[in-house]
Amino acid sequence: MNEALGQKCAELRRTLASMESVAIAFSGGVDSAFLLKTAHDALGGRAVAVTALSPSFPPREAEAAAAFCREYGIRHETVEKDEMRSPGFAENPPNRCYICKKALFAKIRRFADKNGFAEIAEGSNTDDDGDYRPGREAVLEAGVRSPLHEAGFTKADVREAAREAGLAIWNKPAMACLSSRFPYGEKLTAEKFARVDKAECFLAKVLEAAMAADAERAPVAARVRSQGDTARIEVPPEAFAAVTAHRREISDAFKKAGFAYVSLDLDGYRTGSMNEVL
Repeated sequence: MNEALGQKCAELRRTLASMESVAIAFSGGVDSAFLLKTAHDALGGRAVAVTALSPSFPPREAEAAAAFCREYGIRHETVEKDEMRSPGFAENPPNRCYICKKALFAKIRRFADKNGFAEIAEGSNTDDDGDYRPGREAVLEAGVRSPLHEAGFTKADVREAAREAGLAIWNKPAMACLSSRFPYGEKLTAEKFARVDKAECFLAKVLEAAMAADAERAPVAARVRSQGDTARIEVPPEAFAAVTAHRREISDAFKKAGFAYVSLDLDGYRTGSMNEVL
């Protein structure tokens, strides 16, 4: 680990150790996992993982979050967050993430207050400043701490620090909630979330099998963006060949899931692609 990253890790540990107790908003992604493990190392039972279950949170991610906590002996709690009940959320406005995060932190705040946890923290890093992130406003409004951001961690820093810490998920692809798969203004439903999740799970299995021969390759990030009856596949350009080689079974599976058309985005995978129209 280089000196600069070592200093950031030391600052993160100091910040967490100074807390009386903390509830970590835990999605199971690399950022929140590294934050949670560091908090657990610093505070022991005074740090708890809180995962919000909702229609837009993929079941596979909920299972991964629970498995991570079991592996490290970390207390793991869940709260139910049906964002579909939040006024305006289902209409999918550009500030959808703000509405969702506001409901999320209200739920976690109630849990923390009821169970005696003094602070709430989440896993934003400094790279989150570069995209359209209305959810960041909700974090600040709720008085939620972002220790990785405070210590100056970039996404690359988090991955490297997680790798150095021996966390197997250090190179896990980023996973945003399923709401991010839809263009702003398209009404959101639990059925649409389930359709996208089913298609993405199938695509992930195909890519994993097709690229398994390359043991040095990191897991491939993939998205299924839903635009009406069309599924738009986003994968890195180096995975295009794997998709086209299995295009028939991918198309059949997606149509069985409920899509009428299946396309491959030639611009490839990128985070926040639905923000490009804003």
